[in-house]
Amino acid sequence: MADRLLQHRAPDGTRSVILARDAQAAFVPGIDTVLALAQRAIAEGRSLLDTALACGAGESVDLAAELAAGRLIAPIDHADPAHCVMTGTGLTHLGSAEGRDKMHRDAATAAHQTDSMRMFLEGVADGKPGEGRVGQQPEWFYKGDGSQLVGPGDPLEMPAFAQDGGEEPELAGIYLIGPDGTPHRLGLCLANEFSDHVTERHNYLWLAHSKLRPAALGAELLLGEVPAHIEGTSRIARAGQTIWEKPFLSGEANMSHSLANLEHHHFKYALFRRPGDIHVHFFGTATLSFSDGIRTEEGDVFEIAAAPFTLPLANSLKRGDARPVKVERL
Repeated sequence: MADRLLQHRAPDGTRSVILARDAQAAFVPGIDTVLALAQRAIAEGRSLLDTALACGAGESVDLAAELAAGRLIAPIDHADPAHCVMTGTGLTHLGSAEGRDKMHRDAATAAHQTDSMRMFLEGVADGKPGEGRVGQQPEWFYKGDGSQLVGPGDPLEMPAFAQDGGEEPELAGIYLIGPDGTPHRLGLCLANEFSDHVTERHNYLWLAHSKLRPAALGAELLLGEVPAHIEGTSRIARAGQTIWEKPFLSGEANMSHSLANLEHHHFKYALFRRPGDIHVHFFGTATLSFSDGIRTEEGDVFEIAAAPFTLPLANSLKRGDARPVKVERL
């Protein structure tokens, strides 16, 4: 049984939470945000699912209809976006080094591995340590705070200065830091981590610049154990026609790192264990249209779908307006 939590916003702005169990979905009475439900679960020492079930079942919901109407929003958020931290790890999936290596091998000779390939191989060798051991640390990057979080159906906006706006179909872990500083994984979401691959290709040291972009989450927060194998499809539509489509794989069976190892190397830093903060952490992908020579255009629509998530994540590409930055002296 696939249990999921969703967040709903009515036309008048009223917020609600939905619990979906397989094909059945209903509002959770008395709960307006997933954050509020998670805080209650931590306080009561219960799982997120048990806490939702204890609230009873409200009116039934047609998830597909609510998604089409634009009333399903990102399944996690914070009233103060500064307390939502968005980060990620790369080179974590089997095969993920191929596209990255293509970008960076021009700077290396045939006899010298790129830093990307070295990091990937180190993860393959020791990214899934045994019980009680700490494995190889992965590549890590910062994406922004909650102001960069985009929900299903909302556009992904690349800045006016961006050289590319490219999809990255993957999973994102959602976490809440408890009052004692303990990170609690609430669940996983389908995600589009969205990056500027042209900027990254120019120089690997510009990876940080390429990642400072919005990212989209699918409407469903998957609860419970993470499936070892997740298989989905990533596609791009232009003017209503599919211009690129490819399957993608995730889950630990398809990764060079375990989730526990990725989580350890993120939360080992004390600044990421501040009570009350939400963390959205992207786990990486091996599938990019950019690696196949696709150049996206404004108006393109990215669509990502994968079971056990029942709803697709679709977002259009938008370019932001140029805004000159002027620093005033005081």
